[in-house]
Amino acid sequence: MNSFSPQGYAQRLARTKAILDTAVARYDKLVFANSLGAEDVVLTDLIWRDFPQVKIFTLDTGRLHPANHELIARLERRYQKRMTVYAPLAEATQSLVADQGINGFYDSIENRKSCCFVRKVEPLKRALQGQDAWITGLRRSQSVTRVDVPEIGPDPAFSLDKVNPLLAWSNDDVWHAIRTADIPYNELHDKGFPSIGCAPCTRPIAKGEDIRAGRWWWENPETRECGLHRQKEVA
Repeated sequence: MNSFSPQGYAQRLARTKAILDTAVARYDKLVFANSLGAEDVVLTDLIWRDFPQVKIFTLDTGRLHPANHELIARLERRYQKRMTVYAPLAEATQSLVADQGINGFYDSIENRKSCCFVRKVEPLKRALQGQDAWITGLRRSQSVTRVDVPEIGPDPAFSLDKVNPLLAWSNDDVWHAIRTADIPYNELHDKGFPSIGCAPCTRPIAKGEDIRAGRWWWENPETRECGLHRQKEVA
């Protein structure tokens, strides 16, 4: 059953713009971490059209789907802007692979988190250095780990504030925004990937599965975060 409500969508869109207005007024140094998912292209459209003072960056982990790179190019062509791309440190990546093997993240949660730290968390820390706050595309309905996330609040993991303008949005809201504005999106969404991460750690989901069931599917739902959105200090 379609849960989309045009009136509800309009209210949530207005709230999102109000949150972004507040963030722009409050923080001198504000960036958007673009993970290249459906939520993130919606925010890209809003930011590059209405909030050009917000810088956009993304993380290239070295294990992304080719479709992610193509999406970066399509977004940049569409809006005639550039997003900054951060990559993991070569020496750290080489050490990781030498220690646990090329796909050692399948062997244990500890290995997987080490891989996420080298390829995602450390580059994110560099991207956020010197910033006052960062914007994300988190939604509460995505995961059990995200139900208590505030719209704007402190992020102790990175010692700055986090802004989450889409928390109340439904999946239907996201796709309505994409189709209405004809926003470029990741082609993997049309192939059964509602949530897209690194290629070895993301699979299509079956009908009826949770939208994040394809992320680190060999783990319990309570552990399926990479460290970018933890609520405690990241070493």
